[in-house]
Parts: sequence; C-alpha cells; structure tokens
Amino acid sequence: MNKIKVAVAGVGFIGPAHIEALRRLPGIEVVAIFNRGEDKVRSKATTLAVPQYFDNYNEMLETEVDCIHICTPNYLHYQEAKLALQKGIHVVCEKPLATTIEEAQELVKLARETGLVNAVHFNIRYYPMVRQMKAMREKGDLGQVYSIIGSYLQDWLFYQTDYNWRLEPEQSGESRALADIGSHLLDLLEYVSGCRITEVMADMNTVHQTRKKPLKPIETYSGKVLEPVDYQDVKINTEDYASVLLRFDNGNRGVVTVSQVSAGRKNRLSLEIAGANKTIAWNSELPNQLWVGERDKPNGELLRDPSLFYPEAAGLISYPGGHNEGFPDTSKQLFKEVYEAVRVGEPPLNPTYPTFEAGLRELVLNDAILRSAKEARWIVV
Repeated sequence: MNKIKVAVAGVGFIGPAHIEALRRLPGIEVVAIFNRGEDKVRSKATTLAVPQYFDNYNEMLETEVDCIHICTPNYLHYQEAKLALQKGIHVVCEKPLATTIEEAQELVKLARETGLVNAVHFNIRYYPMVRQMKAMREKGDLGQVYSIIGSYLQDWLFYQTDYNWRLEPEQSGESRALADIGSHLLDLLEYVSGCRITEVMADMNTVHQTRKKPLKPIETYSGKVLEPVDYQDVKINTEDYASVLLRFDNGNRGVVTVSQVSAGRKNRLSLEIAGANKTIAWNSELPNQLWVGERDKPNGELLRDPSLFYPEAAGLISYPGGHNEGFPDTSKQLFKEVYEAVRVGEPPLNPTYPTFEAGLRELVLNDAILRSAKEARWIVV
C-alpha cells in the first residue's frame, strides 16, 4: 500500500494536533509543514520530526503532496485552500472555511469542479457519544425534537491580559467567539438533532473592550506571565460572549450561548435535546457519559461502551468500555473517514465527514447571527 503524503500548514496549537492524529492512522505520512518565520518552522519541524519545512506556502505546494491540512489563521484559509485545489491537492481545512460567504461559495464550487476530497475539521462530531445521540434521534428514541439548549464556554480569554491573534478581525474575521467556538456548536446542533435553523435572534457583548496585547509572542493556551511593560493597550471589536435564540424548520425552538470569559470552563461544549419521548444531554468535558432524562421512570446514564451503542456509533470507538477516549481521538476518527476517500481519489457520493458545504453553512448562520445582533431583530437564515 502506497503511503499518502500529507502537508500541514500552520503549526501553532491545532496543527500539531492534526499531525499527531494523522500519525495514528496507517498508510499516512506527514512529509512537510509550512509556517511563516523560517526559524519557527525549522524548530517545529525538528520537534515534530517532519522531514521538510517551508516558510513559503507556494513552494510547499510544488512538492509531492496528496493532501494538505490548513491550520493557519482564519484569513489565510480561503487563499490557501484555493491554491491547493488548483494544484490538484485534496484539502482538509480548519474552521471557519473562509471569512466571507462569497469566499466559501467559491471554494465549494471549485471543490466540486475539481472532484477533489474536501473537508472541514468539525471534529466534535466524532466523539462516539455524539454519534450515538445522532443515531438515537434517527431511530426515533427521542421522538419529535421539542427544544434544544446548547452552550460552548471557555475561560482562556477571561483576563484583560489574555491575548491571541483571534482577537484581531483582520486575521480572524468580523466575529470571534461565535465564529471560533460557536461554529462547532451550531454545526453539532444541526448534525445531531436533524433540525435546520431557519431564524435567529442574537445578542452579543464585548466584556473587555480594551485588552493588553503582549509585545512578546504567546502560543494559544500556553502559560502567560509577563510584566506590565510587556503589554500595549488594544481596542477590541469582536465579541467575548453571545446568546442566540433559534427557530427550527420543525416549528420548535432553541437557544445557544457561547463565551470565552467563563472562569473555570476550560473547553465545555454542552448540548441538551428535549424530545417527545425523552431528553438527552452531553458535554465535552465529560465526553464518555450521556445523561438520559425520563418523565415516568428514573433518569439514566449511558457510558461509552461499544457493546451498548448503535452500530453507527460503535464504529467510532477504538477501545473497550472503561478505556476512555477524548479530544485527540475525534480528529483521528474524522481523518480516518476522509482518507478512505483520499485513497480512492475522489469524494464518495454521500460523504459521512463534514465537507466544504458544512463550512459554508456555518458562515451563512454566522452572517445571519451578526446581522441580528447589529439590527436587534429576528433574521431569516
């Protein structure tokens, strides 16, 4: 079996996570990385044991590469994905797919015309318990979906001195908390529930309207201990917090909240779906447990165990019950499905993985939510 040669663009927080997951799959070889700054990318290549490194993206595309993973800041996604597709290279892109709907539409069209495999890294779909929730809904265990409550809470931008490139609209886009973590939540909500969002009403808030930008580089999620002279004041225009009322195509309702300033919530996506038969609730900080709510009998808790899951979900479990799996395993499972298509050389008729279409959908939702917050009214999606 010939090895599939892969390049990874961007080696901050998520790029190395992609590399680690790729190396857990047979027949895949990470042959090159790209990052701006020759010293940084050389150092990362040594640390990650990747044979080739580039600080010029176009030069990397000229090497022998079958697929590229785009893990750079948001504003680079569109151009880098477009160039790769034009070179005949399959693409896995971090979310958001682009910073505008028009850019995402162009990428969807180009991917379709080239017939290349294309995916967006909505990896939270690949927690086994998430797939089990989806299967339970599809098989009628929940009955009609009455309501959905979701949240995605973090505290990594809790302090005024917390800073990251995602705070800068020229790199991340007009939205921040919503586009960064809210995109995962909204994608998951529609994926699991089968309900399509038709209207939104949003309210947003920037808690720290001025932040202290460090004059020294800091990696995402790393420790931050600097002196006052090491900062400069920067005005912030993107949201720390957002709540969104939702209307669905089945006539029922929901609400989601995202925050990057919730102390103690390290990375907690929570989803609760109330149906005509029962309610199910899950959160990503306790990924191997599913709460099942009942009206006329005791509530239950399902633990991650392939012998207890529907076949559709059991396939995402690599180890027996009691051997916990978590965040790193989600990327491995997503890439497993993507690279089955890459080995064939084209996408399947009905991909099981999130494609560029899913990335476009999230930009459409995000745009409607931003308009709603600005205009203080319901917006039709």
